[in-house]
Amino acid sequence: MHIFAYLVLVIYTLALTYITVYCLFQFNLLYFYKKGHQHPFEEKKKQYNTGKQLVAAGMDTDDTKTELAPFVTIQLPIFNEMYVVERLIDNITQFDYPKDRFEIQVLDDSTDQTVEISRAKVEEYQAKGFQISLLHRTDRKGYKAGALKEATKVAKGEFIAIFDADFLPKPDFLNQTIPYFDNPEVGVVQTRWEHINEDYSLITKLQALQLNVHFRVEQSGRMFGKQMLQFNGTAGVWRKKAIEDAGGWEADTLTEDLDLSIRAQLKGWKIRFLEQIGSPAELPIEMNSLKSQQFRWMKGGAETARKMLPTIWKSDLNFKHKIYSTIHLLASSIFLFVFVAGVFSVPLLFSLGELFNVGFDKNFFGYFLVGLLSVIIIYYVANVQAELQPGESPIGKMLKFVLLFPLFLSLSMGLSLHNSIAVLQGFRGKRSPFIRTPKFNIKSINDSISSKNYLSKKISWTTIFEGVLALYFLFAVIGAIYLKNTTFIVFHLMLFIGYAGIFYYTLKVPRVR
Repeated sequence: MHIFAYLVLVIYTLALTYITVYCLFQFNLLYFYKKGHQHPFEEKKKQYNTGKQLVAAGMDTDDTKTELAPFVTIQLPIFNEMYVVERLIDNITQFDYPKDRFEIQVLDDSTDQTVEISRAKVEEYQAKGFQISLLHRTDRKGYKAGALKEATKVAKGEFIAIFDADFLPKPDFLNQTIPYFDNPEVGVVQTRWEHINEDYSLITKLQALQLNVHFRVEQSGRMFGKQMLQFNGTAGVWRKKAIEDAGGWEADTLTEDLDLSIRAQLKGWKIRFLEQIGSPAELPIEMNSLKSQQFRWMKGGAETARKMLPTIWKSDLNFKHKIYSTIHLLASSIFLFVFVAGVFSVPLLFSLGELFNVGFDKNFFGYFLVGLLSVIIIYYVANVQAELQPGESPIGKMLKFVLLFPLFLSLSMGLSLHNSIAVLQGFRGKRSPFIRTPKFNIKSINDSISSKNYLSKKISWTTIFEGVLALYFLFAVIGAIYLKNTTFIVFHLMLFIGYAGIFYYTLKVPRVR
């Protein structure tokens, strides 16, 4: 029995150690983030004049626009997005950029009526003088990466802006981003995601907490720390030459954006992240959509790590940057260790009495609280300090954070089984199709979906197991009360809430108008 107790303790401690080390590396990004904001980059940027601005200045627009504005190709990869495709194309045509200096490629691989909606919109704007075309494939070879690869072959632009179907970039997007390419080393300019429907539900509010950390602390921290960062697949602009130099889009991972980002940076190209420029987008509103997105991100991250880590360690990067890049690419594996720590904490609870008899001190676990403290500070900075708007009450923002953050931790723990499966499949090299995240044109708390199209109707074994784990951790909470040992009771209560919440929201059907 002693051997079992020690084995459980060792496994739990190793998982907790990995989690703590990862959290401290995240805290290191916060250090670079704060330091970078004290000494931000100073760059002289020019603005590309639109036709209206030139007319107001008494200038001839015909030739001046051509001289001032580089030609840009805007790519809109779409698959079965009947609810948002019109909104997307209408939005892109509102760009405050010379109309003769950009083209729009609608990359629609849809198998439903989305294709006809796209075709009608393309014809409408062609009649209005826009350089817009529909590129429709029937085989979906390579999924999104394949569509981008084929379209880039015929793209006329020196720069390529990419937007997923749920994004609504602001009219000045190109005027705000293209000037950063004056630096010939910049291969990518990435903007920060904003959230159209953040307040729609508890699920969207919790997603926003996590994404705000990535699009403030992580991306900016890596940039200011001169580490590798990433293009996020949308709401950014590539220099076409950088895509070609890095070998082009490849479809052997589910995160083709991260893969190409790493390859481009190993070729010497830099990624410029613009925290100050937000690109609004729609968050998934129901759990199955969120799960499909998480699965793609987690599995794709593991696939990219499996593919690119050997290349990184053979590269000319210095040792410190190889370590940073490794931690970055292994980020999705954190869920494996969260899952292991949770599962093994229950038998450890019932083994503590035996361990106490041989002199084990439970205060040993207190050292690992430094990881939790780091996470709390990071999320506070990204969601309270950085998000505070002029005139907004800091007390109200703080109260909202205090209420949501524990639920966010619980949700993350509850997703650890689902995400661990994705990570293991990625490391094993198991192939799976690119499952896009459906969007429903949800903008406010009063909106609801117009039909159940695109909603998953299957209950997977993973969902059933999540329900079983909720009962498992409820048993642990009851067991702690019975044993009068509250060492893990808060941890187990959060795990119960997390798994029960994931199980409930997976089965819950969104309201239909």
